[in-house]
Amino acid sequence: MTKQKEDNPNKHKTHKFYSKISQAIKKYDLIHDGDRIMVGVSGGKDSMSLLATLAGRIKYNKEKYEIVAVHIDVENVPYSIDQDYIAKFCEENNIKFIVEQITVDFDKDPSKSHCFVCSWHRRKRLFELTAEHNCNKLALGHHLDDAIETLLINMCYHGSISSMPASLKMFDGRLELIRPLILLTNNEIRSFATMMGFPSEKEVCPYDDKTKRNQAAEIIQEMEKRFKPARKGLFNSMSKIYTEYLPVEHGKNPVIDGLNVYRESESK
Repeated sequence: MTKQKEDNPNKHKTHKFYSKISQAIKKYDLIHDGDRIMVGVSGGKDSMSLLATLAGRIKYNKEKYEIVAVHIDVENVPYSIDQDYIAKFCEENNIKFIVEQITVDFDKDPSKSHCFVCSWHRRKRLFELTAEHNCNKLALGHHLDDAIETLLINMCYHGSISSMPASLKMFDGRLELIRPLILLTNNEIRSFATMMGFPSEKEVCPYDDKTKRNQAAEIIQEMEKRFKPARKGLFNSMSKIYTEYLPVEHGKNPVIDGLNVYRESESK
């Protein structure tokens, strides 16, 4: 009886976690029958939570889809994850697991940070692999906090209102980038990963640069101290934009479409 009571809180949290994923999938129309979804697996809590929940949904939800898990291993970056754990998880859940090794030339453009260059090359290779493995969707583990932090960064540094969409069609419609964790906070994902016992990275990337993102996160925390619903409000504001109540230059349309819609040739 005692054990059952101890299990209930975790079961409730797990159910709530899955419910938010299902809500995001329905709200943003992310997954359909017959989809072949590539999941980018860095080995951290976000991507492992994404992989686990998408795998779990196959057994119980109406959408029938396939998953291909991919980890991009950058040979000249001392970053290490528990590949054996991920491989075993994928084997137990009938998921194809691919470890793709690449080398990044950091000296080609010294003006850009190692983190930016590495991330660009890993994303580029993921795009290529979706075509090679006939995947029409690419799922990434970005969440609600990533979205509002990006919103603040783009507003402050680029003077634009833009963030991370839940869904983005790319390469003339061949590929759709999806973010099923978009309604979940960083704390909710951390709690879920702890309950599931996902391993941490064996060796953290030395080039990981989150200075701007950490600053944005601190600002959001400070806002929450003054305005309790600030986090939720910032996220919801991105889908409620009243253009008539903005100081827009006469004759100009503030809404800009298609900034990040890549074509196939642009990934090469």
